[in-house]
Amino acid sequence: MTLDQYRSQAKVFTDPLVSVAIKCRITPNILTIAALLASAAAGILFYLRLEFWGIVAVAVNAFCDMMDGAVAREMKTQSLRGDFLDHAVDRYADIFIICGLFAGGLVPWPIGVFALTGVLMASYLGTQAQAVGVGRYYGGLLGRADRLVLIMVIGIIGLFFPISIYGLTWFGWLLVLFGIFGHFTAFQRAAYVWAKVE
Repeated sequence: MTLDQYRSQAKVFTDPLVSVAIKCRITPNILTIAALLASAAAGILFYLRLEFWGIVAVAVNAFCDMMDGAVAREMKTQSLRGDFLDHAVDRYADIFIICGLFAGGLVPWPIGVFALTGVLMASYLGTQAQAVGVGRYYGGLLGRADRLVLIMVIGIIGLFFPISIYGLTWFGWLLVLFGIFGHFTAFQRAAYVWAKVE
């Protein structure tokens, strides 16, 4: 079960912010592009070993990613074009953030590649469910919202307790889990879709 499944319950917190965004004439696409820029900034900051600011940029990415869909729903401007843009930006965001972590040496590159492939496959199969008519599926152990929250939490822990366990930092072990759980989530989603289609 992933945090993505609880988007509707988060409305009590997002609705006031959505109202402010609409009054300020901030469109869903602006928020989506802001999420992309924040993720690119996070990747660069992690590459430069500026972990604190990288975590802040991840938080901005998560906030904008949460808000773009909420604003689109409230404004009743949801569209296939916006949905396509959102998914494309999300995948680039995953790439920027994870590549920044291992390209900057915070995580060994083989672990980074393992994590990235798990993350991309889990996300791909979640949206592929929609493409084959099953509907978007957020099930499984690890979704995008989970990953962003974990990056922020583990990053903060690492700032206060910068230790290495069996040669890996907190971020290193986190990406090991991203790889394992990402591929397992991909398998769960594939099994679910397979059972639903003929």
